[in-house]
Amino acid sequence: VQLQASGGGLVQAGGSLRLSCAASGYALGSYVMGWFRQAPGKEREFVAGIGSGGRTYYAASVQGRFTISRDNAKNTVFLQMNSLKPEDTAVYYCATNWRFSRRWSEYDYWGQGTLVTVSS
Repeated sequence: VQLQASGGGLVQAGGSLRLSCAASGYALGSYVMGWFRQAPGKEREFVAGIGSGGRTYYAASVQGRFTISRDNAKNTVFLQMNSLKPEDTAVYYCATNWRFSRRWSEYDYWGQGTLVTVSS
């Protein structure tokens, strides 16, 4: 199982970015996919998740601004981030697990992370 995250970058506050996480070695459509982030000096935190049936989950801090989706044919999950704020600055990671959890420690496989920097 390999996960490859991409799409990070530098954006001004109020802007948008779209992160992608491409999976290989397994069919991600059968598993939960999650996005987590870790800011400097802070613990890794849950951002968004999507179940195999398409149910979505969000952290309160991103609800209404971020949208998680998946394209099973492309074996890829996306995180559309709108109305970005400086506090969204972090390294974003995708991860997969057989069941949904907001705890990063319960996810078995991780992508390498992609840096998102939001300037004020």
